[in-house]
Amino acid sequence: MELGYRRKESMFSLRVDSDHKATELRLFSLAPPHMRAFHLAWVSLFSCFFSTFAIPPLIAIIRDDLDLTDTDIGNAGIASFAGSIFSRLAMGPACDLVGPHLASATLSLLTAPFVLATSLTTSASSFILIRFLIGFSLANFVSNQFWMSSMFSGSVVGLANGVAAGWANVGAGATQLIMPLIYSLIITSLGVTSFTAWRLAFIVPAVFQSITALMVLAYGKNYPDGDYRRVPNSMNKPKDNLFTVLFNGLTNYRGWVLGLTYGYCFGVELTVDNIIAQYFYDRFDLSIRTAGAVAASFGLANFISRPIGGVISDKMAGSFGMRGRLWSLWVVQTVAGLLCVLLGRVNSLFASIIVMCCFSLFVQAASGLTFGVVPFVSKRSLGVISGMTGSGGTVGAVVTQLLLFSGSTFSRETGISLMGLMMLVSTLSITFIYFPQWGGMFCGPSVDSSDEGEDYHLIQEDSD
Repeated sequence: MELGYRRKESMFSLRVDSDHKATELRLFSLAPPHMRAFHLAWVSLFSCFFSTFAIPPLIAIIRDDLDLTDTDIGNAGIASFAGSIFSRLAMGPACDLVGPHLASATLSLLTAPFVLATSLTTSASSFILIRFLIGFSLANFVSNQFWMSSMFSGSVVGLANGVAAGWANVGAGATQLIMPLIYSLIITSLGVTSFTAWRLAFIVPAVFQSITALMVLAYGKNYPDGDYRRVPNSMNKPKDNLFTVLFNGLTNYRGWVLGLTYGYCFGVELTVDNIIAQYFYDRFDLSIRTAGAVAASFGLANFISRPIGGVISDKMAGSFGMRGRLWSLWVVQTVAGLLCVLLGRVNSLFASIIVMCCFSLFVQAASGLTFGVVPFVSKRSLGVISGMTGSGGTVGAVVTQLLLFSGSTFSRETGISLMGLMMLVSTLSITFIYFPQWGGMFCGPSVDSSDEGEDYHLIQEDSD
């Protein structure tokens, strides 16, 4: 048996644990299956973020073409998030039952035509509908995080989740910069009007999303050993049915708490991605390309900020266990909330950019820290917990967009500050998370951490 295990272990390019999950992350490697899955996961999700947020940087032109009101634009933003709430909830069980790579590729292929259909919209109602349908693609975030938790061991899962999601989220910033450039290039090279150019520009994200989906389908593997299954030492146990998977996930209160807190870190990030270009365009009278470049800096920070959150989570766990993960999440998200309040209070362009950049680092790191905790919540229902948490992010975005940025109840700057206050309040819920094996923020464990009988024991908390 030992010889067989060592022979199997030698087949992997990365060091692995007894479940063949990688215990290291080599960012510049494409070695199958671990690093190939890593790169396929983040590139595929990158394309979904790029597609979903391709509209906001061109909204000033689209607004004039379709005669959209501020209420129409706000409702479209809400619709884009509402679509992903349902799809993220469904994506969790889908990953549990058929595996992340098939679920991810299927969703991307189904939503790519809606991205292309953006160019065909002629009214406010069709515009809102298209944003709703494109928003479904953001459910690939759940498969992204599930896939990383299936490929990487507990000692590096926070880092793997943080980098895979962080690099993918850069798509929301890159599109703020690239779509105006594509739009300008089409005008200068084809000599078409601005109202035609923005429509042609959406061919690019639609094709990009389709190509990445086909790559995932062709080259991805659900698990280190190939076919989708649970960890090898549990293969003799019967596979849970859909009802059992859902029940175990939905009755775990930790998933609901993480969904709430994620709603006011990642949900806030989504809201800012939706409003920030128009905010700088209208408030500081910038050109559409300049406003897009400023807005891009917020999303592009994900390249380092969310991975840093994952690193902090793993390092704090190595020194303080689960208590370290929870305390670092609370501190970072609280600072992000304070910076969000400040962002709405500053009045100069330079100060706003500086505060926005600092805010982006903390709010995105908080998202990485959240998914440093998620893999430890439930073994049997990891996909459901990931879906609950991910859906919480989009629910938070819908609530903030609906309450603060729809209509004219609040100015944009006041809405941003109020959003920061909502972050500060929601973050307090982290104090209620408690694991009997590992404890919580204020209490130590109540049972032996080597107990394997509990559902929430996914992977050992260690510092290997």
